[in-house]
Amino acid sequence: MCRRIGVLKGEVVAVDGSKFKAVNNRDRNFTKGKIASRLAHLEAEVGRYIEEADRIDRQETGAARTERAAHLTGRYNRICKEIERLLEMEEKLADAPDGQISLTDPDARAMATRAQHSGHVGYNVQSVVDAETHLIVAHEVTNQGHDRDLLTKMAKQAKAALQREDMHILADKGYFSALEILACHNASITATVPRSDTSGARSKGHYVKADFAYDHSADIYRCPAGQALTHRTTTEQQGLQMRRYWTNACKTCALKKHCTTGYERRVSRWEHEHLVEASNARRRSPAAPMSVRRSTVEHPFGTIKSWTGPCHFLTRRLGGVGTEMALNVLAYNIKRLVALVGIKGLMAAIPG
Repeated sequence: MCRRIGVLKGEVVAVDGSKFKAVNNRDRNFTKGKIASRLAHLEAEVGRYIEEADRIDRQETGAARTERAAHLTGRYNRICKEIERLLEMEEKLADAPDGQISLTDPDARAMATRAQHSGHVGYNVQSVVDAETHLIVAHEVTNQGHDRDLLTKMAKQAKAALQREDMHILADKGYFSALEILACHNASITATVPRSDTSGARSKGHYVKADFAYDHSADIYRCPAGQALTHRTTTEQQGLQMRRYWTNACKTCALKKHCTTGYERRVSRWEHEHLVEASNARRRSPAAPMSVRRSTVEHPFGTIKSWTGPCHFLTRRLGGVGTEMALNVLAYNIKRLVALVGIKGLMAAIPG
């Protein structure tokens, strides 16, 4: 209907993922790390109770001793039963495909959030939003904790919903993947995604790959010292064809200590690196696409979460949660369309 009345064009869309809480409490979700932490804490408690029992035997007598010993024995037995339960759960984890077990909602998973040392048990909801109208054009509920391999999947869903031949999608660095950018390109989708910097070299005062300028015409890299790094070999790295560049001038270079600890600094270039470079160029353009992304795709998530309250989902399993999210998206889009065309415009657009 939105396409028919000309409200939705979809030339530029933005994608993002947000963690939604499930009905499953954190204490009802188990991972290997959680169990190890709880066992260590409980074993320390057992040791403390044994020491306390020894002290009671040595220092106390009469009814007080009997009462305190009975109380201590009860707590000790409860902790021992909890240790047995956790050990049984640890055995079950060995058969869990992703190393997690949730007792209330079996499909919910523990996921990290942006807050430091924080997280909750829930789902990762993906949403693609039109940059012009802020209508949600595609969404999906997943239980994987990261977004890295979801860019192409969500972009294709949005492209099909918009019925477009081509499309421009904006994403944050959590979606960066060279293979995903290539897959989008092959599907006639332009992806603008910031490259994530995980090396930490610049913070140590060392040069990073961005400090080496690539000359397309000569097929060389120019290092900060002005030397030309030429193509020497091609290798396969994690399924990618990588061209390797270096120069023998590194041995006598005055900047070598800021560059490499090896014999020479080697720079790798993916065979489709130009797609990543084009993405970075668009990201730094005056159109400020990352600002457009933030002001587009994050607002619907905030609105829907404010509707759903502290526990975002009331249903369980992926099927039920997916239906619940679909209803929330439908409600959001209806309210958004009313804001765009008004109640009369909406009623006129609905087929009789």
